[in-house]
Amino acid sequence: MKITVSEREGAVIIVPEGNIDINASEFVEAVGWSVANKSKDILCNFAGINLVDYVGISLIAVAYKNVLNHGGKMKLYNLPGHVVRLFSVVGLDRVLEYYNSEDEAFSSLREDKESPGSLKKKLRRKFKRLEIDSVIEYKLKFSSQDFFKGNIINLSAIGVFMIGTKVFPAGDLLSIRMHFAHKPPVIDAEAKVVWVTDESIQPLEFPGMGLEFYNNSNEQQNTIIEFVEKNLASDDI
Repeated sequence: MKITVSEREGAVIIVPEGNIDINASEFVEAVGWSVANKSKDILCNFAGINLVDYVGISLIAVAYKNVLNHGGKMKLYNLPGHVVRLFSVVGLDRVLEYYNSEDEAFSSLREDKESPGSLKKKLRRKFKRLEIDSVIEYKLKFSSQDFFKGNIINLSAIGVFMIGTKVFPAGDLLSIRMHFAHKPPVIDAEAKVVWVTDESIQPLEFPGMGLEFYNNSNEQQNTIIEFVEKNLASDDI
């Protein structure tokens, strides 16, 4: 991974290029070094990111927590669409702030300093998802155990974010059943765990998991897409 570090009016700009995966510890190190030696306010330009996998999500969370623990701010910008979608699946779009440009991200930093107590919602790009409170049953794909029960927080065409008392490690494959009040009443699917919520940054969504739909038939995928699109049409998200 290639990382470029520069400064702008008291903030550090970090530009990683390549994949944020198990081999991307340099990203965490660059953020930590910047916080310790330069500034507690970090802007990350993700325009050059080709891939973020479930290990990469954890690395981003580690870097983010490090900044917060030192009383700083970390904001992202120029996120590729696939990263935005992944953040939506794992619920990190509720935690991380991300913007369309460096100027927008820097303006947000300046606004935070001018109004530190402001609860104003930040402008960020989001992948549309359906906010819905429904039951989900889930278990390991090849297990003979009974289904565990949880609650769906939101659903998109690519995944589901849920809360449940039982969580599985990132990378595990699950069989899931999603129950709805309207048609279809049940959607069966397979999903991969891509994120297990971190209580320190997602306390209201703990214990929870971000699940990405995986290896489903065209019929299953189309059923999910049609359900989401139909219900989004009458919802302001």
